[in-house]
Amino acid sequence: MSEVEVEGRANPLVVAIDGPAGSGKSTLARRLALELDLPYVNTGLMYRAVTLEAIRQGVDPDDTEGLTRLAAGLRFDLDLDLRPPELRIDGSPPDAGLMSPEVEETVSRVARHPALRALLRDEQRRLGAGGAVMEGRDIGSVVFPDAPLRVLLGAGPGERAARRALERKGGETEVSAAIAARDAEDERNVPPLEADLEVDSTHLNPDEVLAIVLAEAHRRIGDLP
Repeated sequence: MSEVEVEGRANPLVVAIDGPAGSGKSTLARRLALELDLPYVNTGLMYRAVTLEAIRQGVDPDDTEGLTRLAAGLRFDLDLDLRPPELRIDGSPPDAGLMSPEVEETVSRVARHPALRALLRDEQRRLGAGGAVMEGRDIGSVVFPDAPLRVLLGAGPGERAARRALERKGGETEVSAAIAARDAEDERNVPPLEADLEVDSTHLNPDEVLAIVLAEAHRRIGDLP
């Protein structure tokens, strides 16, 4: 995919959506991509793909070299037949196993390795080079720090746990503990999040969140050269 046309413009428009687990990033990012006619790239799935492959092949989550080798062997591209276009892994839609409890428990340990992050960062920049809505924990601060719009989406811990429990059909107490552990791990290993627009979605529904971000996106599109 080359440059993406948005409202008569041909600009490689990148919108970065950052935020903690359960904040509503995926819902917002996919809907925003549809509205702006851009691909949607969930970069967290890339780390989950490496994690799942490591579990299947018995690679230790602390083995930097082994994990980086696994990541280099995965092929990431966009399925242009979908609307919006979304991530494919080795030519197929993301495996349901990416959301398994075992992957959920391990992905933060896998994602903390600088060499692995550097490799996947290059892949993410390639996927977003023609314009995209990019979702992930360090998209606006590291991967696309100069993106025209960097959104930080947040929500209270209780609301995040309730959303994730509903999504994963798990117990809220168990999910809350998992989110707290994930937050602590990310705080140690992910650079501070940077944003042009911060949205607390605790008391907002998805339509309200989308309206806020879409208004800012259109304002900034008008400012692009």
